[in-house]
Amino acid sequence: MIEFVHRSVLLDETVDSLQVKPGGVYVDGTLGGGGHSFEIAKRLQGEGTLIGIDRDEDAIKAAGERLSVYPDIVRIVRGNYSQMPEIVRDLGFSKVNGIMLDLGVSSYQLDTAERGFSYMQDAPLDMRMDRRETRTAGDLLNTADEQELFRIIRDYGEERYARRIAANIVAKRAVKPIETTGELVEIIRASIPLKAQKIGGHPAKRTFQAIRIELNNELGVLEDTLDAMIDLLADGGRLSVITFHSLEDRIVKTAFKRNEHPCTCPPEFPVCVCGKKPKGIVVTRKPVEPSEEECVENTRSRSAKLRVFEKRGEV
Repeated sequence: MIEFVHRSVLLDETVDSLQVKPGGVYVDGTLGGGGHSFEIAKRLQGEGTLIGIDRDEDAIKAAGERLSVYPDIVRIVRGNYSQMPEIVRDLGFSKVNGIMLDLGVSSYQLDTAERGFSYMQDAPLDMRMDRRETRTAGDLLNTADEQELFRIIRDYGEERYARRIAANIVAKRAVKPIETTGELVEIIRASIPLKAQKIGGHPAKRTFQAIRIELNNELGVLEDTLDAMIDLLADGGRLSVITFHSLEDRIVKTAFKRNEHPCTCPPEFPVCVCGKKPKGIVVTRKPVEPSEEECVENTRSRSAKLRVFEKRGEV
């Protein structure tokens, strides 16, 4: 197994946004290689607790080694960040002072061919974030009907040629099952006009992204969990989320706005009667984006956006 490497995107900006204070409790819901967590642990100065959560077994092992220099304050749990309230409670805490999510797929996952995330290497179609799950990307591609494939590729990949790609997947699998990333790349290339392939990066990028998002229910988990994470924050605590996809960013932006302005009364009502109270404020009116220097050093950071919400007892 190659070394688990993941360049932490917006590292300083994200950790700074959490306003880490010694003695506090902080949660990294997408531990990855532990880059953000290492910086958080360092700022805790030996006092407090850092809880790291990840569903990827390789991430857990790598982050565990990296964070082993902070044995007294770090707790690592294998799980989905959707389980965060239960994980935090099981560790003996009712509230936390900060939570962060880095929703990007790790460099390790992309660079390890056998994981099946990359369109640059031929490998089995896997793409499972958690390999305890049984359904793979190959299963999805070979069983979903054409309309469903079209929807996935169009919505999650924002792919202009989604209908043609879906039709060609169904035609190819009628002859033999699609088993490798290389086979899928060939189908995608055959579906997109040559002129269009010369712009916007690798022609398979959007379709691979779409399949990964669908398989791992990435958007569903995010949408269902943000409110619970805000509820988990202590007064003054912050939730910082890095997204890499317009749909992810929209979900975060909408959830933050809803928790800042939850009132559902018609605008013509003179006073609020719905009883819904604001939970805090949006710190980032515009998302924080990587510097030009970071984008040059790490091209995978180009689409990153950081949004921050602060919990407040009375707003």
